[in-house]
Amino acid sequence: MIKDLQSAADLAPAYDLVVVGAGPAGLSAAIEASAHGLAVLLADENEAPGGQIYRAVERASDADRARMGPDYAAGRMLIERFRRADLSYARRATVWSVGPADEETGDGAHALEVTISLGGTARPIAAHRVILATGALERPFPFPGWTMPGVMTAGAAQILMKSSGLVPSGRTILAGAGPLLYLLASQLLRAGVSVTAVIDTTPAGNWRSALPHLLGFAASPYALKGLKLLLDVHRRTRVIRGVTALKAVGSGQFSALRVRRGNKSMHIEGDLLLLHQGIAPNLNLTLAAGCDYVWDERLAAFRPTVDGRGASSVPGVSIAGDAAGIVGAVASAHQGELAGLSAALDLNRIGQAAYQQRRNQLARKLARALRGRAFIEHRFRPGKRFRVPEDDGTIVCRCEEITAGKLREVAALGVPGPNQMKAFTRCGMGPCQGRLCGLTAVELLAQCRGVAPGEVGYYRLRPPIKPVTLGELAALPHTEAAIVAVAGFVERAADGAQDIINGSQQ
Repeated sequence: MIKDLQSAADLAPAYDLVVVGAGPAGLSAAIEASAHGLAVLLADENEAPGGQIYRAVERASDADRARMGPDYAAGRMLIERFRRADLSYARRATVWSVGPADEETGDGAHALEVTISLGGTARPIAAHRVILATGALERPFPFPGWTMPGVMTAGAAQILMKSSGLVPSGRTILAGAGPLLYLLASQLLRAGVSVTAVIDTTPAGNWRSALPHLLGFAASPYALKGLKLLLDVHRRTRVIRGVTALKAVGSGQFSALRVRRGNKSMHIEGDLLLLHQGIAPNLNLTLAAGCDYVWDERLAAFRPTVDGRGASSVPGVSIAGDAAGIVGAVASAHQGELAGLSAALDLNRIGQAAYQQRRNQLARKLARALRGRAFIEHRFRPGKRFRVPEDDGTIVCRCEEITAGKLREVAALGVPGPNQMKAFTRCGMGPCQGRLCGLTAVELLAQCRGVAPGEVGYYRLRPPIKPVTLGELAALPHTEAAIVAVAGFVERAADGAQDIINGSQQ
């Protein structure tokens, strides 16, 4: 049975493996590693395991599971396996730092240190291995009016449905691209929501690049599911394809969506606008840990560089699931298992022959789960005009209210990358730490400079990657190095912090 930890005082000083994130990848990694005898800690920000895809599935009613679909209901079996595993589980915990163990406080045996806030207190935890399974984020979707009241993301609407059973009561419009857009439309329609229209912004030219991958998609489990989903949505509501421009309008509140399709314009009235144009790997903790990353042109996003076992460029740190590249729930689970298995091998908890046999089995399952992904990525790749706003008045950074025009002005000064742009404008400096603007800012700067986004690079991220209170920081163990750093002393204080304080007053 899992050990449900409630406060930082319940945490052990060290673990063989720390897994961050309780979605399909994190749950599977923790289960696999614990089955081989590793002391595992799974830390997650949410109230219950499941991540976004399986959010609240444990307490969902039969009606809720029927409305959300069979893929959602399948998560209950994974969580039941997790509940039976012998490991530690820290829910409502924030992991805000991963890095090499501190030479002064480390025990010399554990290579990594993970800092966790739990129950209002922060603690550094030593670990032999860390698996980052932080999932994905919805891609920014900047266009005029996207920040006004009455406009929200499809993912946010799904969270409300799964966690609280809340659905929109008024006329609802969905706009964007990607399979989730149609999945949410189908779920809302089954819940009795008035879906006025689904506005599809997928570029028509995507078919050309997707066509070579059609056979692989046809042989995958995605094909039949996707066809049924599209037919269901087309049968029950209006679908408008080939859209080339959007504008949300209203007097202090969203009231209508202006749509342009070639030379034709439309005005669609509604009470709520839900936006989605795909997802991208959640990079903040990965990059703050120092992991290398690359620009993936097919995803139109950055992703960390990992090998076949999920190992990153940082020794001891692995990345699994959508955090390493968008692969879907089933493939994420198999990647998590592979990462957990590799941790067991590295820590000598499984022999090479048994490891290879299990690895081959998981690799075959992963290959089947990935079949058809190439078609999906090409077919639903969001268009450039919806990734980089053409209107200079469009807000890019919601936290600091920085517009595309302001970023173009700064780009014209010759700034080499997004970190310099951040210094000039504060874009990416708000509470979200670039999660809602990073990709847009990078692509906009790359466009202005006439280079690829990979050449521009991403924000330089440092811990803490999430807001941390002064109380949490004050609760951290006070090392001599920390006291010296604050007080300004170089020599060792013989009698501890009080002598340093007294000495500073002389």
